[in-house]
Amino acid sequence: MTEELCRSAPGGGKLYPFNGVWPKLGKGVFIAPGARIIGDVEIGDNSSIWFNCVLRGDVEAIRIGKGTNIQDNTVIHVDGRGIKTIIGDNVLVGHSAMIHGTTIEDKGFVGFCAVTMDGSHVENEGMLAAGSLLSPSKRVKSRELWAGRPAQKFRDLNDEALKGMMAGTVGYQELARKYLKEYSF
Repeated sequence: MTEELCRSAPGGGKLYPFNGVWPKLGKGVFIAPGARIIGDVEIGDNSSIWFNCVLRGDVEAIRIGKGTNIQDNTVIHVDGRGIKTIIGDNVLVGHSAMIHGTTIEDKGFVGFCAVTMDGSHVENEGMLAAGSLLSPSKRVKSRELWAGRPAQKFRDLNDEALKGMMAGTVGYQELARKYLKEYSF
């Protein structure tokens, strides 16, 4: 694909069409240099997609809510059998995660190098620990921490843990605003 077939996103990342469908970005979205957003992808206001991420909405749709951050080297894709990837508001996805055909509800958390597979689901305020593998169709319930390969329920999350998750989300929202100022061209 040549550079003439793409557009620069706020922050320097690249947007590419697929089947004539361009990604759509809300207000205040930051797409870092090296990130590639392809096809039927919608990203809500004040969300951030960090360095070298790939979001490929080619055979289904990807929807990302408001205030969510997708950290460096993460890959988000869909399942061609009709399974979209839906990520809610104020979600934190750690570095080098692999999200495939998954729903992550508002304030969900996916740790560094974690993998989610087709039809899996992380409910509101649920957490998948770093390095974990959430098997197809498995469900992390609200306020649960799952860990391991394959992931299993490890424990319930208390208010302090949830406060820490939200602090990380807010921290990335603030950092993205700073990057937008530095990387606006």
